[in-house]
Amino acid sequence: MESLPLHICHVQTLSIFVNRSHALIHSIALACLIYYRASFLLEDKGPKTKDTPLILPWLLVFASELLLSFIWLLGQAFRWRPVTRTVFPERLTDDDKLPPIDVFICTTDPNKEPTIGVMNTVLSAMALDYPPEKLHVYLSDDGGSPITLHGMKEACWFARWWLPFCRRYKIKTRSPEAYFSTSKDGNEGSGSSEFITERQKIEVRFLCMYVRVWSKRSLFVLK
Repeated sequence: MESLPLHICHVQTLSIFVNRSHALIHSIALACLIYYRASFLLEDKGPKTKDTPLILPWLLVFASELLLSFIWLLGQAFRWRPVTRTVFPERLTDDDKLPPIDVFICTTDPNKEPTIGVMNTVLSAMALDYPPEKLHVYLSDDGGSPITLHGMKEACWFARWWLPFCRRYKIKTRSPEAYFSTSKDGNEGSGSSEFITERQKIEVRFLCMYVRVWSKRSLFVLK
């Protein structure tokens, strides 16, 4: 017996008609423009023509039009056949039948990729709605920065409270920085006093971690 699909793909027929009609009209206009430019450049005007414009500006305009036309052509790929999907997460198999997954996160320069951002990425991956025993998260720091190492130690410390909080109250925004910056009214999770109290405690721990990481970063910069 075949299992039910996890999603169904819906083709947007009206959008296909509109997008392809627009692409056809636009292509005809571009072809006429290119023909006009090319015929003007290849036209033999003779040595006595006085009103002939400079060739270099004309070539630059023609080259820019060709480049913009090529960029527009590349942008038509995702408009050619737009679709939407209806997903059925309730049809997923039991947790014991799900395969193990590995999540690899790469970073190299804490100046270009702030440590706090990397920490939030790691915490988000660790808090995925997936069986914990089958989820493995790896961080590859190509720069070998000590501030990144310190940040990961702080992230592991904070995860002891963040991960159970997300699973207990089914938090959808698993990045702590995004959650505490957009959910001030507690619109995720329960509205009970227990939830609000625990949320405030975790937010305080997150702010403390944030301050410790930035203060440590300042010390490394001064050294």
